[in-house]
Amino acid sequence: MILAFDIGGSRIRAGLWDGTTLRPAGEAATPASDLAAFAATIGGLAKNSGARGLALSIAGVVDPATGIGKVANIPAIDGLALAPVLQAATGLPALVLNDADCFALAEAGQGAGRGHGTVFGIILGTGVGGGLVIDGRLVTGAGGFAGEWGHGPVIRGEYALPCGCGQVGCLDVIGGARGLERLHRMRSGNGLTSEQIIAGWHGKDAEACATMALWRDRVSGPRAMVLNVVGADCVPVGGGLSRAAGLVGYLDEALRARILRASPGALAVPAQCGADAGLLGAALAGAAAWA
Repeated sequence: MILAFDIGGSRIRAGLWDGTTLRPAGEAATPASDLAAFAATIGGLAKNSGARGLALSIAGVVDPATGIGKVANIPAIDGLALAPVLQAATGLPALVLNDADCFALAEAGQGAGRGHGTVFGIILGTGVGGGLVIDGRLVTGAGGFAGEWGHGPVIRGEYALPCGCGQVGCLDVIGGARGLERLHRMRSGNGLTSEQIIAGWHGKDAEACATMALWRDRVSGPRAMVLNVVGADCVPVGGGLSRAAGLVGYLDEALRARILRASPGALAVPAQCGADAGLLGAALAGAAAWA
């Protein structure tokens, strides 16, 4: 039994994995600024669970060599090796992983990527994230940054914008929902929400269609280069933006036109694990770690 946690900036959700089924195991508010309270909350959810280990999915990067995480939205655990703290508080071994990595693990093991050798899961949410799974094993890479295809100066010209990582021209700034809004504002002067832009695209509005074409072009080029490098044969796509009707297929069409390998069917496909992907991926990682 693995007790998995999906750690959000405001809520913590827990799920108990028995190797076959993931069952809800409670939730609580996130003590974002108090480490002792954070550990106590995890301990409270773990009490009497019967779990043999804890696995956490967080919105941050964890260095596999040191266990230290960069977690901007939860100051209490930012810059900290969290696993030993939780083990001391609960008496159970703990594993802390990036949420995009958990998403990729879930999709590779139980979702759209099942049966595929190399799965590169991507998240199109507020920003851009990703995770790489090869032959069922998560690839974290040096510093834990493997799969972070949203960063690096790949965009040139007027749409190369400053990124929070310190570089200019990162895909993260224009590839997610907020990025789509930035693109539309820059090229049309209209400040619409991503939902309004998508609705306009569905309705064949010329301005919305032009923005969507620009977005697809900027996203699919770097995406294709990454897939050529890692040789992914399945790209599950999740996140809020991905749930727009027709969007994943629209992106897949451009993606397959840009990669070297001829793909007979869809390469980018809608994710299947839904809101529990973080919990499920963390649970699968825990089960593999303590097999």
